[in-house]
Amino acid sequence: MNNFEFKNPTKIIFGKDSIKKLENEIPENAKILLLYGGGSIKKNGIYNQVKAALGNATVIEFGGIPANPEYAVLLEALEIIKTENINFLLAVGGGSVIDGTKFLSAAGLYEGLTPWDILADNIRTEKGLPFGTVLTLPATGSEMNSGAVITRAETKEKLSMGGPGLFPEFSILDPQVITSIPERQLANGLADAFTHVLEQYMTYPSGALLQDRFAESIMQTIIEVAPKVLKDPTDYQAASNFMWSCTMALNGLIQKGVPTDWAVHAIGHELTALFGIDHARTLAVIAPSHYKYNFEAKKDKLAQYGERVWNITEGNTDDIAYLAIEKTVAFFHALGINTKLSDYTKDFEGTAETISQRFTDRGWLGLGEHQSLSPDKVEKIVKMAY
Repeated sequence: MNNFEFKNPTKIIFGKDSIKKLENEIPENAKILLLYGGGSIKKNGIYNQVKAALGNATVIEFGGIPANPEYAVLLEALEIIKTENINFLLAVGGGSVIDGTKFLSAAGLYEGLTPWDILADNIRTEKGLPFGTVLTLPATGSEMNSGAVITRAETKEKLSMGGPGLFPEFSILDPQVITSIPERQLANGLADAFTHVLEQYMTYPSGALLQDRFAESIMQTIIEVAPKVLKDPTDYQAASNFMWSCTMALNGLIQKGVPTDWAVHAIGHELTALFGIDHARTLAVIAPSHYKYNFEAKKDKLAQYGERVWNITEGNTDDIAYLAIEKTVAFFHALGINTKLSDYTKDFEGTAETISQRFTDRGWLGLGEHQSLSPDKVEKIVKMAY
């Protein structure tokens, strides 16, 4: 097991009717910017619950943060933060709203001229404006980590940022919120969380026995509850296990002491930036090809995954490892998620070369757990995913 340090300061408030506890978490004399997405929270009752819990606090609202948090939109919110002297941010939404809020937390205290430099120059945020979250869509784990991904439409870029200053002060997780989520988004959340675990697990054996079993248990739980969640989002038991699995998939715990990959995300982000494909679906497109291309380097862990998560007991290491990839593809298909780029766009030709060139231009010359996935190899993986 590798050396590690672990600190996660986010307070989790989990359970039925927990939104009302928001009033206990807002600092005195807070001037709050309430951030949300397309307005679904006003239709499903969450907005009213949040407003009631905020009571007489000073609140300014900013809605309209899109599914891939857009830099130009966030700059409008940043202007409000500065002109209104906002000192606390409250994200009410899924990963996109929370990621956008993290960018604003960093940008609100950033002294440079161009906030995009936080992403372009990979500037680590040591201190940001304080913020909390009310989670409305389980998927990304952003409610309990310090990372974010922001999109810039004008340049068709999607870049990540982070730092210890970007942990939420608190996050409220009420599993009842999933009852109003469309099936497509529920499927995306399940696939997103599942792939988050794979990125931190599907590398090579490193002797971190407990971490492996943490990761495997999250994946097993997602597989078990997925059909229940999709069939009946009002099933509170399934909803609560789904929500907590998504949070645990990316709160920093399972990546400690182990090598991690993240090449699937790096490539997938480009597909979202280029074509607007849902983030989770880009992961389902890239992951199978990535594992097949890097089969020799990953087959021991793939076989372990096949045995422990998918209960594959027959065959040698190669057989089990390959079948594990096929089982993963079948899982995505069972969620209603296609796994080829050509399923999403007719304009896929040339995509591999574009992404390879982008990675070269950025100096991303070695992705993956071995830092050996060069842009030319990325090109081959993307072509395999056509």
